[in-house]
Amino acid sequence: MKTILRAVVTLLILSNFLHAKEIYATFTVEPLHEAKLAFIASGIVKAVNVDVGAKVKKGEILAELANSDIKAMLEVSKTTLKYAKKDFERQLKIKKLIDEARFDSVAYKYENAKNQLAYQQALYNKTFLKAPFDGVIYEKDVEVGDAVSAMMLKTVFKLQSQNKRKLLVRFDQKNRNLVKVGSIFIYSIDGDKKKYSGTITKIYPRANANSRKITAEIYAKGFLPGLFGDGTIEVKE
Repeated sequence: MKTILRAVVTLLILSNFLHAKEIYATFTVEPLHEAKLAFIASGIVKAVNVDVGAKVKKGEILAELANSDIKAMLEVSKTTLKYAKKDFERQLKIKKLIDEARFDSVAYKYENAKNQLAYQQALYNKTFLKAPFDGVIYEKDVEVGDAVSAMMLKTVFKLQSQNKRKLLVRFDQKNRNLVKVGSIFIYSIDGDKKKYSGTITKIYPRANANSRKITAEIYAKGFLPGLFGDGTIEVKE
């Protein structure tokens, strides 16, 4: 009985081996997350808080525009709202005793004061450039004193995820029906003999018009973006 079982297992292994195929593919290493950051307000750069190589947290202020005028208007809006609210609350207590039009006027001033404060707060917030996710700055093109314009956006920082990477794997379009999400990619970085493996998580639904290659993605960690290499995708025919 054991002999029969061994024979069956051997046949299954041989069957899988005979029907397996290795598809050659090349790849480049890219950050899993990447962003080009720019001010969406006009002004003069007041402060630059980070440099190339800086590790930043989501929400951290990277740079700031001169904003004393906007901050002053924000404080004015806060004061206006404070007194508009007091007036509204007083009129609300005697609403039944006063003219409806007068009450509506007070209510309008109160609502308008809230809207103006929200608007000024939004303008103030735009003077700060914040990190949209945890990562590392890999390019910087801004200095204190630079003028920026909301009409002509300029990338001042480039941010990438610190350790999370993706491999953009490219294979010949003739194999598009063989490669699947879940296929295993065995690969090595150019100049490094060590073998790595990863699982394909995404396949792009379009071939490159020039190379006739299809791109797939694999999650990875630790490699420097810009590196490249090659390997084989294991599939079954």
